[in-house]
Amino acid sequence: MLTLYSYWRSSAAYRVRIALHYKGIEFDTQSVHLVQDGGQQHSDAYQQLNPSQLIPTLKDGDLVIGQSMAILQYLEERYPQSPLLPDDIVKRAHIQSFALDIACDIHPLNNLRVLQHLTAKFKNNDDQNQQWYRHWLATGFKVLEEKLRRHGGLFCYGDQPTLADVVLVPQVYNAHRYELGMDDFPFIQSVYERCNDIEAFALAAPEVQPDAP
Repeated sequence: MLTLYSYWRSSAAYRVRIALHYKGIEFDTQSVHLVQDGGQQHSDAYQQLNPSQLIPTLKDGDLVIGQSMAILQYLEERYPQSPLLPDDIVKRAHIQSFALDIACDIHPLNNLRVLQHLTAKFKNNDDQNQQWYRHWLATGFKVLEEKLRRHGGLFCYGDQPTLADVVLVPQVYNAHRYELGMDDFPFIQSVYERCNDIEAFALAAPEVQPDAP
């Protein structure tokens, strides 16, 4: 059985949980608390598993792999049931571009270690960090909203969830958590609500994870 090293509030781990549930893949969750004990991802044991000291990590037999987007690609190829990418090369490129807008341009700026550095190095308080977080979310969401306006359907691309939806939902969850107003992003919000009506997305939600408080 697969093991996912996860943290309930990690948006990168959230992506992987959605894909695992959507594909019907059984897995165990190994919690790595990102705050307790100075951050359990920095422990010697976890560094042996994943030198980047980031979440998530997936273990499938002898394979150990980090980076959520690489994990998602692996799951798509190793477990092709309920595909998250179409066969059409053009549609696939659009979907991957959308997902990478989030994974490469939005999420890294708001990662926990960035926020911790802003506090430690520049003495940012919580309000300043939240303003930083909302700024980069809104900047990225403007791009995503326009892409959905042009190419969307019931979901990000068409009438079935794809990789784009898997990566979008955790970022919108964070937007609500950090109180970003969604009035300017109706397409994003409608996709988010529609996805959360699907069991796989609901099962992956942070609040229902075994390590959630």
